[in-house]
Parts: sequence; C-alpha cells; structure tokens
Amino acid sequence: MVNKSIWLALAIGNSRLHWAWFKGEELFCTWDTAYLANNHIQQLAKCRTWEDLPLKLALPEQILKADFIYPIPLYLVSVVPNQTELWRNYPNLQVITLDNVPLKNKYSTLGSDRALALWGAKETWGMPALVIDAGTALTFTGIDADFALIGGAILPGLSLQFQVLEQKTANLSSVELPQQLPPHFARNTTQAIQSGIIYSLIAGMENFINSWWEMYPHSQVILTGGDRLILFNYLYCQFPQLAKKVKCDRHLIFWGMQAYRKAQNLS
Repeated sequence: MVNKSIWLALAIGNSRLHWAWFKGEELFCTWDTAYLANNHIQQLAKCRTWEDLPLKLALPEQILKADFIYPIPLYLVSVVPNQTELWRNYPNLQVITLDNVPLKNKYSTLGSDRALALWGAKETWGMPALVIDAGTALTFTGIDADFALIGGAILPGLSLQFQVLEQKTANLSSVELPQQLPPHFARNTTQAIQSGIIYSLIAGMENFINSWWEMYPHSQVILTGGDRLILFNYLYCQFPQLAKKVKCDRHLIFWGMQAYRKAQNLS
C-alpha cells in the first residue's frame, strides 16, 4: 500500500522539469532536471525502490535515504502537451488542469501553471496579489480579493531575450547575465546588449508593478521563477524602494499544487 503522506510534484516548464518532494503538507526539498526521455519515464513507472530509479532523475540525497513504498503519488502540471503525454502511463498520476483551479473569471487559454501560482499566492501571501513569474517567459498575473482573475501580460523572459538575440543575429555572440547592472550607455557590444535588455525589462516591471498598486494599493507582489533572484537584484539596484515591497517565493506553483491536494482532502 502506498504511503500517501509522501508525494511528488512535477511542474513541466518550457525549458526543464521542476520537482518537489512533500511529506504531507511539508515541502521537504525541490530540484530541477532536464526533460526525461521516454525510456527513463517508463523505467520510473516500473521501479519499486529508489535504487531502481533512472539516474537522469537526479534525486537529492535526502530522498534516497527515505523509506516508503513505491510508486509514489505524482501530481503534475504542464505547459508542454507533448511532455505531458510522456507521463500518462505513470502509476498514481494526477494531472492538474486549469479546470481544477477555483479561479474566477479565468479564460480557456490561461496556463494552468499561472493559475496554480495564483492559488499558491492566495494561500501563502493573501489577496489581492500580483504574481510575476520570471521563467522562460516573464508573466504578470493579478487576482483581486475574491480570487478573481484581473488579467496579466506575457513577454520573453530575461534569459530568452539574450538567447534570441544571439541566435537571430549574425554578428552578436553569447552574452552572460551580469551580476550587477551594466552602464546605461555602454562602450562595447556585450554591455550594450546587457544594457538594452536589462534596463528595458526592469523599466517594464516597474511600470506593471506601479500600475497594479494604483488599482490595489495594499496588494502583495510576488516574484517567482528561475530568474527571480537576479531580476530582483536588478530591480533593487534601480528601484530600491519599490523592490523592498516585492516578495520572492520560488515555490508558488508547488504551494498551488498543495492547495489542490487540500481541496481534494488528500493532505
């Protein structure tokens, strides 16, 4: 019999897999991996002990020491349909869709990951809330005090903007993200690219955040996603008073998945 107090959460993003291991309502650890090949997923579905798991899963050491019965329940949310299909044969799988999120005023093409992050923000930080997800895409999504969707925006994320400029231009080479803000008016190509992308992005964030606070002055603003820390650092350097009121929470989508389990009386 499966130990239902132990469960895995998997958020399939545009670039990689995001994992979380829960003990009941306690988030024990998180980690990221590359996409798994179909044969690795099949191996995962058939194994009965951690020793049988595919190495590609790259499990943290804390999990490998745990004693529980496999197959462990897996809760999945995905923005990549072909990746979702690869997991359909996993035993004890629950795919969380947009319909499972009790968000009011949602539209049919709203990403289930964005909706779950809003649910996580609601449960963890309260409402109203503006969630800024700094992943492959940079998204802004707001809810009011009734957990109704106000709306949002989507643009290419920080890392993606650098990648696209490298891939779609003939003479521009790869540019790394600087730890500190570059000069506004650069005197070399690398810093010119850094300046153009970073200052434009930060100015956009400042505009969206202040526009949100004009509508909801006492609202929480939460920054999540893989680029959240470096974006927060840039934001703080440029707009320190604004940044001091912004929260960072890398686990919003997992708090949303936890809220789904609670709603199903599975905690």
